Amino acid sequence: MKEPDYDKLLHIKTGGEHESPIGFHYYPYEPTPYSALEQLAKQYELKRGNRLVDFGCGKGRLNFFMHYLFQASVVGVEMNETLYHMSQQNLNNYMRARRTHADQIQFYHCLAEDYPVHPSDDRFYFFNPFSVQIYMKVIRNILRSFEQAPRPLDVLLYYPSDDYIYFMEHETPFVLEMEVPLENLFERNPYERFLIYRLEHTIVVARD
Repeated sequence: MKEPDYDKLLHIKTGGEHESPIGFHYYPYEPTPYSALEQLAKQYELKRGNRLVDFGCGKGRLNFFMHYLFQASVVGVEMNETLYHMSQQNLNNYMRARRTHADQIQFYHCLAEDYPVHPSDDRFYFFNPFSVQIYMKVIRNILRSFEQAPRPLDVLLYYPSDDYIYFMEHETPFVLEMEVPLENLFERNPYERFLIYRLEHTIVVARD
């Protein structure tokens, strides 16, 4: 299915570009391609009890796609006010069409490092929305939440940067659980993949 067809199916508008965010550490809006999400969904399943947080969610593409497929709760965190309002408009249109519960899809307008990680949050998605310095702060917030409420956690990275990978594998207790290379793309570009890192609830997290 083509990109515009998925937007039409979900009654949302997530294509196009937008102005760059203010500041060196935050990167421009770019939605994950639906073709990549299709391949992820074939190998990685969300359950109804999961709560997925997309940091740098933009207009909410990943949130609506994952909710549509798995009926899991989804949260979007977006610092750009214009994009946040677009995600809210998409939410209104999606809810009218799907008749879903309002509490299953939520969007927050704040910096990623200021998002208060909820004890129910257990899946976290990143498509290079900001520098590794911000990423480290967000992961450490997630780990502090884990200390307070131990539970299995997954971090999903699309097109993962070398800095993100190094930090996950050398400075956190997360362990690589799964790799999803994208068909017809990974052979030419090794960044065209998903990496899923997992933290089991029995792990003891060392304090900073």
